[in-house]
Amino acid sequence: MSVTNGNRPGDGAPSSISGIPLTEVHTPTPRDASIGELVRDATAQVSTLFRAEVELAKAEVTGEVKKGLQGSLFFILALAVLIFSSFFFFFFLAELLDVWVARWLAFLIVFLLMVVVTAIFALIGYLRVRKLRAPNKTIDSLKQAKTVLPHSGDDADVHRPQHAAR
Repeated sequence: MSVTNGNRPGDGAPSSISGIPLTEVHTPTPRDASIGELVRDATAQVSTLFRAEVELAKAEVTGEVKKGLQGSLFFILALAVLIFSSFFFFFFLAELLDVWVARWLAFLIVFLLMVVVTAIFALIGYLRVRKLRAPNKTIDSLKQAKTVLPHSGDDADVHRPQHAAR
């Protein structure tokens, strides 16, 4: 069983996520099966469903984390340019500009150039990180599983100690 991934080819994400198929129920009809067999089959189905949901969540979140790491690389590059910019090259550039403009203006121009390069790297990093998405497939799948599994809204009251309610 394969779950298609809505990502475009070439964005680094796998094009399909292999799923865990549900186990087959061994009893031909529920009327012929004993309660023990029905409980065993239901438990196996819920366990398999849970494992499939975990696998889907892991695959979806892993893809988004990779995108986030790629985006954060540009933040690191921006910081590297700001801190480890080739001091001697920029000093040379300021001295070269000193030939045509005042010395203080030459150093100001070089500083502003360094800030612009840093801002460009930071913008690229921001645009990459902004593309991160929530694991919508997992959320939708869990909502669908919630409708299939028996659930009562009063379960929270069952597990609350009596003395805590006072």
